[in-house]
Amino acid sequence: MKISFSSLALVNNPFDWTYDLEELGFTGWEVVSEGKQQLNDETLSKLKNVIETTNLVLTLHLPFSDLNLASLNHPIWKETVRQMSRCLERASEFVELAVVHPGHLSPLGTQIPEMAWRQNIEGLQIICDTADDHSIKVGVENMVNMPFILGKQPGEISGIIESLERENAGMTLDIGHANTNGMVDQFLEDLSKVIHIHLHDNKGRSDEHLELGKGNIDWRKVIMRLKGYKGRVVIEARTVREGAASLKYLDNIV
Repeated sequence: MKISFSSLALVNNPFDWTYDLEELGFTGWEVVSEGKQQLNDETLSKLKNVIETTNLVLTLHLPFSDLNLASLNHPIWKETVRQMSRCLERASEFVELAVVHPGHLSPLGTQIPEMAWRQNIEGLQIICDTADDHSIKVGVENMVNMPFILGKQPGEISGIIESLERENAGMTLDIGHANTNGMVDQFLEDLSKVIHIHLHDNKGRSDEHLELGKGNIDWRKVIMRLKGYKGRVVIEARTVREGAASLKYLDNIV
């Protein structure tokens, strides 16, 4: 497997640990454009040095805090699309794949969900078109079990991707998110749209992002079902130490 690391500790300086990833056994890093990983002039300069001095393959997670592709408040929706598009443009020289969260229903959106759905699709189409201009694929991520968020179930996330009608769109399959919805097996039944994978563990109730083996996910079954998958796998962890422990756990069961 081609395995990357991604840290959710967005308030920590990633350049304190990025250069250790290869020694730990990772071949890539998924940059989350939030907090201290946000793509700006300073981080882009540091990312250039990472690219020039390591063999890490970089992928991108688009920003999500305070943003909503399904917003019916049009200025908020436009700003969401603008920030995500700008992020793709900034990363275009060093990534070939970007992950995006679908939107969620606002209080107004819960009253007219069909309109919020259309806004979500239109926003994602613009993201895909911007990405395509830079030869970037877009992986729409299945989401955690939270009220009002779109894309929690296999049929729903597949419907989003099909509605986009964009050749550069696919699914980022997040096994941890699937487990919070009790749908790991269902998501693994059809991997035809999957172009990217996130791995982390939990006990099925919340998005804990535990080390692999610390929750209740049957990882042997998951890995067996992923046989033949050729894309990149990202271990999402709270710390580098926990990421390394997850990688070791994975090595022992593969």
